[in-house]
Amino acid sequence: MLRVLLSAQASAARLSGLLLLPPVQPCCLGPSKWGDRPPGGGLHAGPVQGLQRLLEQARSPGELLRWLGQNPTKVRAHHYPVALRRLGQLLGSQPRPPPVEQATLQDLSQLIIRNCPSFDPHTVHVCLHLAVLLGFPSDGPLMCALEQERRFRLPPKPPPTLQPDLCGGQRLEAALSCPRLLRRPRQHLIRSLAEARPEELTPNVMVLLAQHLARHRLREPQLLEAIAHFLVVQEAQLSSKVVQKLVLPFGRLNYLPLEQQFMPCLERILAREAGVAPLATVNILMSLCQLRCLPLRALHFVFSPSFINHISGTPHALIVRRYLSLLDTAVELELPGYRGPRLPRRQQVPIFPQPLITDRARCKYSHKDIVAEGLRQLLGEEKYRQDLTVPPGYCTDFLLCVSSSGAVLPVRTQDPFLPYPPRSCAQGQAASQATTHGPTQRVVLMLRERWHFCRDGRVLLGSRALRERHLGLLGYQLLPLPFEELESQRGLPQLKSYLRQKLQALGLRWGPEGG
Repeated sequence: MLRVLLSAQASAARLSGLLLLPPVQPCCLGPSKWGDRPPGGGLHAGPVQGLQRLLEQARSPGELLRWLGQNPTKVRAHHYPVALRRLGQLLGSQPRPPPVEQATLQDLSQLIIRNCPSFDPHTVHVCLHLAVLLGFPSDGPLMCALEQERRFRLPPKPPPTLQPDLCGGQRLEAALSCPRLLRRPRQHLIRSLAEARPEELTPNVMVLLAQHLARHRLREPQLLEAIAHFLVVQEAQLSSKVVQKLVLPFGRLNYLPLEQQFMPCLERILAREAGVAPLATVNILMSLCQLRCLPLRALHFVFSPSFINHISGTPHALIVRRYLSLLDTAVELELPGYRGPRLPRRQQVPIFPQPLITDRARCKYSHKDIVAEGLRQLLGEEKYRQDLTVPPGYCTDFLLCVSSSGAVLPVRTQDPFLPYPPRSCAQGQAASQATTHGPTQRVVLMLRERWHFCRDGRVLLGSRALRERHLGLLGYQLLPLPFEELESQRGLPQLKSYLRQKLQALGLRWGPEGG
């Protein structure tokens, strides 16, 4: 050991590292089992600090050992790192370090080995670090004892679980249940999971897959078609509570599958279980409403007085009434030939009385504030309304009232709402034409943020497409503002120029020349 510490193995780089270490303080090393007290107080505070100063000022390794050996009642755990650090300073501060007796180093090592069970984890770590810098051999008794104490203080690791060989369906379920995959969706990984054989797929696996696609807005035709095929094949074994989860991604991702039996299968399931699970039934119809595929027989059932009375006393009555109100709006606007029962007016509630949850959660990433400021500087505050909810309950981003000549009018002087239900008997296109050629038009600026689209950025999510479709059928003139165009504007001046071009393209005028 003498040769190890004083020969070339105790290199200058190691010893200079010791010189750069800050002095070891008792308070930073933590209390030991010997009953350390904070400096400045307690019965032994003075002697303990005095011993540390003696160690820091020792002039030789022998003097270090002498101070430690002659004061056993005053030695604390943090004194040993102080001694090791001082030893390194003595060996590295002089070109020719003083000779060190091998017995001295062995006695110092034995002192540390004997007392290291009382060290706290930080003291063990510091001693290990200093011993490495001093060049103590890794297989020597000091290093082995400190390493053993370090491992003893580590939290126990749980034994590794032996995973049996999983078949394709089980691998798919395990992968989709992994939180890491849910946080970081990888489309290429999802595609590879579709290679599982059909007989290995279970309802639980397919539900996990459907939820994953919907949550992360992954519009993967191959996987969506696999879910649709599974639903058709397993129709007899699936309850409506499972079916609502399988159908969810189709409406959310605005994807109508190519599977020809998809709609007939869902109609049979709704006819079979509509009265068993009311909420699941309405959830299925909501997904089909986004796809513009509402089955008339199911609508007759959910609008019947018996169904409405049945759900009135349930815990989910409000959400069902909101969904039924949206379905009734879809019937009003998109099914002019429907002659069945409708939701009574007293049961109707606003569909979306406030911005959607995703917009509220991502408001700090939205372009709404800067667009509002651009409109304020361009038109003036009295020429637009922000976040106005129009009948039957759709929240608009920005609404303008425009005269027949194209002049943007102060909103406070106009009724910003178009009538609902539309007055035109022909619904849809005729209603839009009637309001377009009327004395006042309503122009709605629609922000199309990045999260309003499926992951590929080209297809609007079902709920967004439904809102725009219904607002257009109500007679509002829509002016989309895509996120790609908004993100390309550098600063407010460019954004104002962009908005000016968009509004002028519609023939709108404002300011002194616009009235």
